[in-house]
Amino acid sequence: MGIDVLITRKMVVFFVFGMWVVVAAAVEDIGVTEITAVSSSPPPPPSSSSSSRRPSVVNIGALLTVNSVIGRSVKPAIIAAVDDVNSNPSILGETHLNLFLHDTNCSGFLGTIEALQLMEKNVVAAIGPQSSTIAHVISHVVNELHVPLLSFGATDPTLAALQYPYFLRTTQNDYYQMSAIANLIEYFEWKEVIAIFVDDDYGRNGISSLGDSLAKKRAKISFKAAFPPGAPATDIADLLTGVNLMESRVYVVHVNPDSGLEIFAIAKKLGMMTTDYVWITTEWLPAVLDSSEMPNSDTMGLLQGVVTLRQHTPNSNAKKEFASRWKNIKQKETSGFNSYALYAYDSVWLLAHALDTFLKTGEKITFSSDPKLQNATGSELRLSALRTFNEGPKLLEILLLTNFTGLTGRFKFDQDKNLIRPAYDILNVGGTGLRTIGYWSNYSGLSVVSPESLYGKHPNSSTSTKHLYSVIWPGETSMTPKGWVFPNNGKPLRIAVPYRHSYKEVVTKDVRSPQGVRGYSIDVFEAAVGLLPYPVPRKYILFGDGIRNPSYSNLVAAVAENKYDAAVGDVTIITNRTRIVDFTQPYMESGLVIVVPVKKSKTSPWAFLKPFTIEMWLVTGGFFLLVGFVVWILEHRLNHEFRGPPSQQIITIFWFSFSTMFFSHRENTVSTLGRLVLLLWLFVVLIINSSYTASLTSILTVQQLTSRIEGLDSLISSNEPIGVQDGSFAYNYLIQELNVAESRIRSLKDKVDYLNALHLGPKRGGVAAIVDELPYIELFMSYTKCEFKIVGREFTKSGWGFAFQRDSPLALDLSTAVLQLSENGELQRIHDKWLTSSSCSSQVAEIDDNSLSLSSFWGLFLICGIACFISLSVYFCRVLCQYRSFNPHEEEAHEISEPDSARRSVRRTLRSTSFKDLIDFYDKKEAEIKEMLKRNRRQVNGDNASPS
Repeated sequence: MGIDVLITRKMVVFFVFGMWVVVAAAVEDIGVTEITAVSSSPPPPPSSSSSSRRPSVVNIGALLTVNSVIGRSVKPAIIAAVDDVNSNPSILGETHLNLFLHDTNCSGFLGTIEALQLMEKNVVAAIGPQSSTIAHVISHVVNELHVPLLSFGATDPTLAALQYPYFLRTTQNDYYQMSAIANLIEYFEWKEVIAIFVDDDYGRNGISSLGDSLAKKRAKISFKAAFPPGAPATDIADLLTGVNLMESRVYVVHVNPDSGLEIFAIAKKLGMMTTDYVWITTEWLPAVLDSSEMPNSDTMGLLQGVVTLRQHTPNSNAKKEFASRWKNIKQKETSGFNSYALYAYDSVWLLAHALDTFLKTGEKITFSSDPKLQNATGSELRLSALRTFNEGPKLLEILLLTNFTGLTGRFKFDQDKNLIRPAYDILNVGGTGLRTIGYWSNYSGLSVVSPESLYGKHPNSSTSTKHLYSVIWPGETSMTPKGWVFPNNGKPLRIAVPYRHSYKEVVTKDVRSPQGVRGYSIDVFEAAVGLLPYPVPRKYILFGDGIRNPSYSNLVAAVAENKYDAAVGDVTIITNRTRIVDFTQPYMESGLVIVVPVKKSKTSPWAFLKPFTIEMWLVTGGFFLLVGFVVWILEHRLNHEFRGPPSQQIITIFWFSFSTMFFSHRENTVSTLGRLVLLLWLFVVLIINSSYTASLTSILTVQQLTSRIEGLDSLISSNEPIGVQDGSFAYNYLIQELNVAESRIRSLKDKVDYLNALHLGPKRGGVAAIVDELPYIELFMSYTKCEFKIVGREFTKSGWGFAFQRDSPLALDLSTAVLQLSENGELQRIHDKWLTSSSCSSQVAEIDDNSLSLSSFWGLFLICGIACFISLSVYFCRVLCQYRSFNPHEEEAHEISEPDSARRSVRRTLRSTSFKDLIDFYDKKEAEIKEMLKRNRRQVNGDNASPS
């Protein structure tokens, strides 16, 4: 494509050379003018002689369409700039600029002829042209002759290519203007625009740049309405009539200033300047309005509500002074100046500063003939008149490095040869003038603060900080238009509906309904559409054959491929689908669950033993006996209920031990240690009783699984077949996300297939479990009356939504409508009408019928055992202390009245008693022992008091 364009343009150049001689003589007859000399000095001869001093005159050129909106402002600005440079001794010294101004007559052909004639004047640089089309052709000429071309009006982004090294854009690149428009589109949340443009290099490449900028904002140009330069009003009217039938109501107009107003005049007649329309223009419109100090009311009446952009120039003192001088320098053709005049003025000063630097370095201005441009024998082409500027590369280098402050602000090129700090005023046409509603710059984006005040701050790219002042839109409304309507070309919305074979409550075909479809999803969609503030013409189209469920992934792909405008049904919102279509807010929560077959547990005479394992039964029984024995030891000496013959005491131990199981023991405990042990044991008994009751109840009443699949983990690790619904995303999910072997998965068509597959089981050609979305499983559970059971939890969280093509505005509006249905209860009413919730579907906990083991209770037994051990230790220590103070032969020893030393010897001997004596001592009542010890202490005290 690029090579073809290059070849075509070079052919044009050579063709122009061929026509040059023929046309040159007739140029004056067709209105081409030449303005020479703003300096009184004659132009220097085209010689290559060198001089040690500066030249007195330097020739420069200007190319513009004089009789145009831009030309009428630019021409006096360029002449004024040359006068100001020549009258300023601080710039160029004694050297003056000699201006040759050529009129391109708004023609690519004549403009090229004028450019070639200008090159004969040995100009060192040319200001212009204002046309991007002419700039493309002339750039090839200046590339060969090394003459820098400073264009104040050629905004085509493709002119910045390396193909045109001598082309310098001294105005803003349309790339930035289109970025600003894209930011506007994003700010107002529009997704599609229609571009209306003139089909030349300027319009075509500018709109291409707009498309690239919109794509970065997830927006697009839905239609490109192009018309040729100079198109008649009837063609433009036909174009706008066709545009008016389309969906988008946001129009971006990128045309030439001289023909732009005609578009709005026709749009006004067609009724396209009313409410719900959005018109955005590029900088051509302010160029038209700024050229008139007071535009007439008829013109302003055509433009009410239009938003437009203008190149931003700081409101400096130099600009104010230029504005005050304008009345003196303007010509009768114009009454005001636009931004192009300011950039043209600064272009002259840029060249003056560069030439001043160039001459101060001692460089000379010389021209030489190019051997490749010599006239052929017998040829009348004046190729030898075109001479190469030898110092052109040096001057170009200086131009790119020049940095000064002009009327448009700081004037400097970046590394891509674009002016730094591009910025635009965002204007709104209202009443009799333009109102500034904000600014845009590539540094700070949209803002209500002027760009120059933000350059010293850190850039903030957050969209939350972007804002503009309010806009008055066409129709004199401040409410932002939604930017689209349903097209008036008789095409309703094409809505694909899955033609299901199973679960027809959700959505299916209905031959008796005018819509042709019915079901839960259809009712939700119709209710949501009824809440929209505008009508939605629609047509339902069945997707699938009804013999088996269609592939929902293929359905979504068909929407993305523009085969359908939307898909309405039980379409699950998953990641892969959201990459190609837009979904509404989910109207039904959904997730994958696992269903397995179950059976009632068989009762047995020994079912009461199942709650505990054998180890648990043995340890529990042992602790019953241990605690009974410990309490008997602690209570025997104090409590008469724990005394008596040995046989009675053994019965008491067993009775007391097992009666605590039911908290029905009749014996009272009187010792502190005994009460402590009994308290802890009763707590243990309470826990054991509760656990036993719960476990036995579960064993006798809860259904048992016939499948080994008890949840997601066992589903993945098992090798048994799994059933999924035909057409469901669960098939790919199990394979791609859970790495389940494809050979294990069985596609099932309907509820009957579900039922048969689960009944057969994996050993007889069925399945061990079914994986499906919860809404379907609720219907299936209701159908089977809880014959099966959900195990585990939902292992995906998603929902059903309506699918639309990417960036469809309907998706957002319907999402809001779905939320309204949820809030007012209508969504639940529709759900209850079509779908039945089963009470058994909530039993999603995994079932575990294992007996309770010792591992669950060893902590309690440990605490109880430690309490028994501590109590016994304290008790026996106390008993041993009493026994050491007690002598059963004390009275006999006292009657013999032996000496004290002998008596002490006898006591030591008596203390070495037998185990039987110790048992006899323990068997005595506590009161008897205390009385005997008390009597012994009195006797000992009496003996110590008597004489020896």
